[in-house]
Amino acid sequence: PIVLHLDEIMADRHISLNELADKVGITNVNLSRIKTGKISRRFSTLDMLCEVLKCQPGDILKHVSADEAN
Repeated sequence: PIVLHLDEIMADRHISLNELADKVGITNVNLSRIKTGKISRRFSTLDMLCEVLKCQPGDILKHVSADEAN
């Protein structure tokens, strides 16, 4: 399964659930679902890709700024 480390990252960055939800533009309920892993069904495709390709999600996904994406 895909394991989330959002709690640890939030703690390292000293950011609350409400503050992060506000900055990301989603409800704190939806962010809470992400944080607690209650959206695992949505990760099932990524999980299977990683299983078949024998890789980590970070091998497939990369964050770039909006400027870099253009």
